[in-house]
Amino acid sequence: MVLVAVAGGGYLYIKNLDDNIRGGDLHSGIDPKAVVAPAKPNAQGQTPLNILIIGSDGRDSAADCELGGACSTAGGLARADVEMLVHLSADRSNASITSIPRDTVVDLADCKGSPKGRHTLINASLNYGGPGCVVDTWQKLTGISINHYIMVDFKGVVDMADAIGGVQVCAKQNVVDYKVYTDAQGVRHEEGSGLVYPAGTRKITGVQALEWLRTRHAWEDGTDIGRTHAQHLYLNSMIRQMKSLGTLTNIPEMNKLATTATKALQVDLPLKHSGITGMLSLASQFNAVKPERVTTVTIPWHYGPSVNGAQPVLLTQPDADKIFTQIRNDVPFDKNAATATATTATPTPAPVATVSATPEQKAAVDISVQNATVDGRGQQITDFLKSQGFTKAQRDTSYVAATPTKLTYPTADKAQAEAVQAALGLRASALTPSSSASHLTLVVGTDWTKGTDFDSTAPTQKAGLPTGTDFQNGADATQCMQVYTGAHYADGRPIYTWTGSTPPKVPQAKG
Repeated sequence: MVLVAVAGGGYLYIKNLDDNIRGGDLHSGIDPKAVVAPAKPNAQGQTPLNILIIGSDGRDSAADCELGGACSTAGGLARADVEMLVHLSADRSNASITSIPRDTVVDLADCKGSPKGRHTLINASLNYGGPGCVVDTWQKLTGISINHYIMVDFKGVVDMADAIGGVQVCAKQNVVDYKVYTDAQGVRHEEGSGLVYPAGTRKITGVQALEWLRTRHAWEDGTDIGRTHAQHLYLNSMIRQMKSLGTLTNIPEMNKLATTATKALQVDLPLKHSGITGMLSLASQFNAVKPERVTTVTIPWHYGPSVNGAQPVLLTQPDADKIFTQIRNDVPFDKNAATATATTATPTPAPVATVSATPEQKAAVDISVQNATVDGRGQQITDFLKSQGFTKAQRDTSYVAATPTKLTYPTADKAQAEAVQAALGLRASALTPSSSASHLTLVVGTDWTKGTDFDSTAPTQKAGLPTGTDFQNGADATQCMQVYTGAHYADGRPIYTWTGSTPPKVPQAKG
């Protein structure tokens, strides 16, 4: 009888947690360019896992409104100001957390109920189509198949910070993220997260944790890039803390965390249907990765030409595509495994088929060439195919999302596809039969940026990141944020730092 009661109580507890979880569609469902193939398993049959973390600035609840920002979502003000892709390797030996600056200008996915063809800031994707639109925009941009999303709002950040007992962070100088100014119309404004933090290392909880994660103007160069670095520092510290305390193996602590997480997060419907057991399984898989095998990285970026006084953020190529390709190919960002390249490198491809096609057979092949990589590649490969006798080859200038090289062909035209494969040195894995295809379509992908022989010019990627990429290692406990000291009020006082031992008192900022 006691066992029945315990089992019944456990069932009710788990059901209560499952009922707490809010779910939504994983995809917006209408943009074919956002549809990418699932990740392929490795030699052991294991598959990588990609989870998009979304931080919403929505203020559509009293709790969120109380914590700062405009207290209205009239007109749709929710933006995805934090977007991070968590990648767990197929063998679960390493992981990465990749951020994209919120002001990066991209082609948003065409999402259900929203305007099509939007070329704007990536954080607007949440406004235009919910979290499923954020997922589709990432897939369209990167060619990476995303398995799940997890979205958290202001109140959720506060609750989660308290549930894990706070997170240790560091600032090199005293920091205050609060600015008062009067605009040209004489209207007084308050700006900033309201963070007040003395220099040094200490643990932050609750509202202060939210302020740390929201602080933008007071870090580094005063832009959103500094905020991304502060978020990475926080995440790395949290990972080390949870592992050192054994949070996921401590039943009382795990129960507290699970209860808070199910109330604080919104997830995709497949993850919601897996319930708290599925969410804990994901957490356990990530927790199994050693901190020194976790890398947080910001996608390479640069400022574009000023538009109406604002400087958009653009992705720096080809480095951004190299990182996207590494994630798609499950190549680790770190070099801390003794056999990192040996265990994760792409297997040696099977020999390319040698097809002896006649000039007449080549001339009969109807093939379009699309470009999903660096400028000019579509025309280069089209010209090469024509020089090899494929005189019907035509360049297709349609937009194609970043993707690996692939050759799609009608099922009945396998011989023609193999003739093109032989001419270009394509690997067998690039060939995709389609019952709906009317002719051959070659997409020159991000894994083929030069040359006309794919197999000889597309070397296997090695562990590591492109030179100059901004990253942090999860085991580095010395990370400390630099405060932006270059901004001053008219009377010479610094805006984002202070001197002395008494921290300034500021109201919680609204914006």
